[in-house]
Amino acid sequence: MKLLNPRGFGMFCTTATLGAGLVLVGCANSVEGTPTADQAAATSFRAEAASSSAAATSSKKAAAQAKAIADNCNPFRTTTGTAVDRYNDFVDAHDGNTADQAQKRDTAANALDDAARTVETQVNASGADLPTDLATKLTDYVNAARALAAEVRKMSSTSSVAPLNEASRTVNDALNAVRSACPAR
Repeated sequence: MKLLNPRGFGMFCTTATLGAGLVLVGCANSVEGTPTADQAAATSFRAEAASSSAAATSSKKAAAQAKAIADNCNPFRTTTGTAVDRYNDFVDAHDGNTADQAQKRDTAANALDDAARTVETQVNASGADLPTDLATKLTDYVNAARALAAEVRKMSSTSSVAPLNEASRTVNDALNAVRSACPAR
């Protein structure tokens, strides 16, 4: 093996004979001096990497939050709409003192409890991805729906409607708060 420096500076070539007349030649450039890092470039690179990482994290968080909002707001309308319909059916039956008043009372109470459970389950599933303000409003609805269900269950044809009306107003306020907080579809 021979070292050749055909140009007389910085480039060294190596040759090796590999039998059967085959010759291998390899060249490399060499640089003299001591390696040092460009501190300004290194600082800039670290800042860009941190900024890129923060942007990616922020983007992931925003996407998770948007998903949590959609996962809660979109079904909320349908879930609570059914409960409102069953409640209104009961109110009509109670006001009309109809024969199916007790059956509609039970159906309304169950629908309100089902809506509360469904909303609560989704809020819990969303966890920290759901904005705190919206989570609070949804939880307020859950509590109000359960309280209204309890009042509905107490109703008979001779019961005072005052507690029922108060619980109904609380549910309506909670419904409106969530609807205002949720983006329009």
